[in-house]
Amino acid sequence: MFLRQMILRQFFLLITKMKNNPQSNSDNAGVPRACPGCGGLRRQPVWRKGNLHVKRCLQCDLYYASPVAADLASGKFYNQLAVPFYLSPDKLESDYAPVRFEREMQYFQKWCPAGQVLDVGCSTGAFLYHLQKQGNYQGVGVDIAGPALDYAESKGLKVVREPFLSHNFGNQQFHAVTFWAILEHLIEPLPFLQKAADLLKPNGLCFILVPNRKSLAVRILGSKYRYIMPEHLNYFSQQTLLQFIQRIPHLKIVDHSTIKFNPLVIAQDLCQRKNRVPDAERAKLLKKTTAWKQSRRFAPLRWSYNKAEALLGWLELADNLVAIARKPA
Repeated sequence: MFLRQMILRQFFLLITKMKNNPQSNSDNAGVPRACPGCGGLRRQPVWRKGNLHVKRCLQCDLYYASPVAADLASGKFYNQLAVPFYLSPDKLESDYAPVRFEREMQYFQKWCPAGQVLDVGCSTGAFLYHLQKQGNYQGVGVDIAGPALDYAESKGLKVVREPFLSHNFGNQQFHAVTFWAILEHLIEPLPFLQKAADLLKPNGLCFILVPNRKSLAVRILGSKYRYIMPEHLNYFSQQTLLQFIQRIPHLKIVDHSTIKFNPLVIAQDLCQRKNRVPDAERAKLLKKTTAWKQSRRFAPLRWSYNKAEALLGWLELADNLVAIARKPA
């Protein structure tokens, strides 16, 4: 009932927008949104960054972008972005480095030691690639970014080239469904969690990672932070993320935390004068920090970094939120 009411509310908002602006169906037009968490319409502006307008829901406190560019709402944007960013040599080298998904793997293997895994928004397939090297998992990825999926298949990974919500998985069920940095990109994230719950086996697990709206980086930088960006449509705090997951009756939260910290991002963004850090620069920094994590020369520095990251995690100020939810038997 809740999902149906929210979808109807979004539909009437879109119809109103189209009546007021006959060109609203073009790729450059904005698509208005109600709160993706509770469907509420009472909100107040909190951030404006170029064409990005972020509102705070006065009912559930979730931050979300509205209006949203039509190519983001439809997913066309990610197919266009795949070649210059996701397939850039720096990004690929970093994503396929052993340390890239180190923290996600620690969480994942602790809770799910083996089984069938569905990675939603798999992109170039790096997580599944690292996961399947463990030998205890059978993975499949789903995404709509064609060039990125081409690369995933070149690595021997199984992929689904259809939107997650519309693809028919038949009777297939999974021990785990993962959303690594995905929910912040979705115009309607709640139906994604509902479908994940439907696809999980009894006692199956849903893994979620999103940027932390209350991280140290956001507290220092505000809207200057590079990950406050047009393709990020939803901004979660730990409280709003847990409330969001709890709206799915068949998912029960079993663990949550904040992880990861990159002080170089804060340093760079403090000096950044543009609204957006170029994709090439983001990929270059990712490659650099990945190399440092793998270098023996920086072992003493990594010890200090890990302690700082652990402290920020305990204070709930690290860069990302992680939540794990189980489907009861």
